[in-house]
Amino acid sequence: MYISLFFCTFARKSLLIPMGKFLQKGNDGFRAVRNGEFVDKSGLIHVINSTLNTERQFNCVSRARRFGKSITAKMLYAYYDQWCDSKELFQDLQIAHTPSFQQHFQRYPVLYLDMTDFMTRYAPEHIVNRIQLDVIAELREIYPDLSYPEDNNLADALYTIASQPNQEKFIVIIDEWDAPLRELPQGSTVVDEYITLLRGLFKSTTAMSTFAGVYMTGILPIKKYNTQSALNNFHEYSMVQPGPLAECFGFTVDEVKDLCEKHQMNYAQLAEWYDGYQIGGSKGMFNPTSVMAAIYNDYCDSYWANTSAYDTVATYIRMDFDGLQEGVIRLLAGESCSVETASFQNDLNIVRSKDDVLTSLIHLGYLSYDREQRTCHIPNREVATEFKNAIVSDSNWGIVATAIQQSEQLLNATLDGKEAVVAAAIDAIHSDATSVLQYNDENSLACVLTLAYYTSQKDYMRVRELPTGKGFADIVLIPRPNCYKPAVVLELKYDQSADTAIAQIHEKRYAGMLKDFAGEVVLVGINYDKATKKHECRIEWV
Repeated sequence: MYISLFFCTFARKSLLIPMGKFLQKGNDGFRAVRNGEFVDKSGLIHVINSTLNTERQFNCVSRARRFGKSITAKMLYAYYDQWCDSKELFQDLQIAHTPSFQQHFQRYPVLYLDMTDFMTRYAPEHIVNRIQLDVIAELREIYPDLSYPEDNNLADALYTIASQPNQEKFIVIIDEWDAPLRELPQGSTVVDEYITLLRGLFKSTTAMSTFAGVYMTGILPIKKYNTQSALNNFHEYSMVQPGPLAECFGFTVDEVKDLCEKHQMNYAQLAEWYDGYQIGGSKGMFNPTSVMAAIYNDYCDSYWANTSAYDTVATYIRMDFDGLQEGVIRLLAGESCSVETASFQNDLNIVRSKDDVLTSLIHLGYLSYDREQRTCHIPNREVATEFKNAIVSDSNWGIVATAIQQSEQLLNATLDGKEAVVAAAIDAIHSDATSVLQYNDENSLACVLTLAYYTSQKDYMRVRELPTGKGFADIVLIPRPNCYKPAVVLELKYDQSADTAIAQIHEKRYAGMLKDFAGEVVLVGINYDKATKKHECRIEWV
């Protein structure tokens, strides 16, 4: 059962303690984190401390993968565990200066369960049984003098220990609690057995006497049955409702600026690639895994996303729900899309509407959620790359995929001043898009044109409605650093004329604001004639 030994010395006693798999794990995990580049998120401990031994002691945090959930679980284990000395790991962190630090530091027996480990080691039908058998076997070795239930009921075994005189109640940490829900097929009885196990542990009549606190992490909030959470005594902190833990996962603007200064990285570049998540009241949250990868490699790229990211996005955006395809087109064009998150059952196998698809993608980290506006958007360049890859490779998105693939030729034609070629290309894109996108105003025209110039993002920062001069330019392409192409201003008109669009650019002095970005500016006026269903284009260089 025990895989190694370590010495653990602390104020009350010095013991040779065998390292366990679920208890007495030691602090090696958090020590390794501290030995690397660590951004202090110990404020989480203060929040969890305030819930211990109260009705709010059951907590579940759900965040997208690689947003720091496992790191915080290791931190909490090292902080609460009574069997190891972690003083030097915390003495320089924020939590060390709070009143609750000493009150709960290294006080409790901590039970740690990693559900992805169980999913890897056991066949699905054996997982729930093995959780109980494996943990109880370890409890017997650590607490050998007690009488344990013969039916291997984990809740009863833990209560047996916690009810002993002078025995502290348990802290339970379950990392990736929702792994069975995400990885097992729809209709699997194992999911119901697993939920029943959790209910037996944390909603039993003895739960308050057994546990000082419970902390679960996952990608999904707790599964709903109809409108009720399966564990409705848990307080949840999700991507949609993060509460006071909004800044405990992911990197804030100030944290990334500090890292950039320390490592001499370009903050604006990191912000473009990895910022854009609105989590609660925090308007600018970065993907931490990608930020650190960019710092280590000294290069921004799509680190967080991988082949599974492509598969995930493709799976959801090909679903045939009313309004979904139009919503995805608008998201790709940089717009926001309205979403109602309440109907989602917190189960990736139960997706019944456009809102469920978008809510799934919010929890998975592919969309950011604005809770005030009840809208979602693609947060940054890294995620936008995965959406593009999913669409270009999917036959169900032939119309949009063709527009994206041809966008580089359209940009080149624009820079070459080929007005007729540009107009004809936009005609073709519009003809295809009208079956999906309502095309009846300048905003819809801007959406189609944003797709048409999609690959310009390689060399340009694309801005919708940039405030310049005396008004707002519809679409502006600003050259990236070390890109020597001209800036581009696109002004759009509906049932007017391309000459009117060019005249407005001159009248409102849009181009003057862009002289600092490039030596030359290309002015592009585009009009759509509703009667002829044709586009007209005028191009000038200034």
